[in-house]
Amino acid sequence: MAGHSKWANIQHRKGRQDEKRGKIWTRLIREIMVAARTGGGDITANPRLRLAIDKAKAANMPADNIKRNVDKATGNLEGVTYEEIRYEGYGIGGAAVIVDTMTDNRVRTVAEVRHAFSKHGGNLGTEGSVSFQFKHVGQFFFAPGSDEEALMEAALEAGAEDVITGEDGSIEVLSAAVDFEALKNALEAAGFKAEVAEVTMRADNSITLTGEDAEKMQKLLDALEDLDDTQDVFHNAELDTQ
Repeated sequence: MAGHSKWANIQHRKGRQDEKRGKIWTRLIREIMVAARTGGGDITANPRLRLAIDKAKAANMPADNIKRNVDKATGNLEGVTYEEIRYEGYGIGGAAVIVDTMTDNRVRTVAEVRHAFSKHGGNLGTEGSVSFQFKHVGQFFFAPGSDEEALMEAALEAGAEDVITGEDGSIEVLSAAVDFEALKNALEAAGFKAEVAEVTMRADNSITLTGEDAEKMQKLLDALEDLDDTQDVFHNAELDTQ
């Protein structure tokens, strides 16, 4: 992937997420509830819940809110039951798009996802139509200027699968999804705190969209991100709107 545009896209996405803090809490609450319901409320035995709670704390969610939603999910309090549904489709220029949702009404959700795709020039596909182009990985991004040699040594020693340096000096570290937490802890212990650290669906290859196509693709991504039931949107487009 083009390193310069990838770093710019990461920073752009991070900025847009920061603008939507109110919705971030809603998504985190759903993730906490599903993680607790599927894996139990003990964070020492449930890494998915532990990661969700770490994200909630980073977003300044009060501890009472976190505990209340864990209790709802594990049956200690009455609450809504959410199910996870993944949708796959195509954006501008055939870009691959994955939309992960959590919903209490799948009929409503699929209608909203389909409408967002069709309204903004995309198409909702079938299960498996684009997901084969992605890998479920732990992903860390470090800003340009990081000590490449020391970071690479620390990452590989801690079990990273790959370290990729972008054209602008930004560094991407990849791990197996199950190794994400251990690698994150090891890197931070070595003095390396990532700008972005997450378990994600990473595209094997990307396509570059420029000008009007990039703007159309961004509108599609925004529409999908803004749906109430959306948790995450993954895609393989590098957007260059300059």
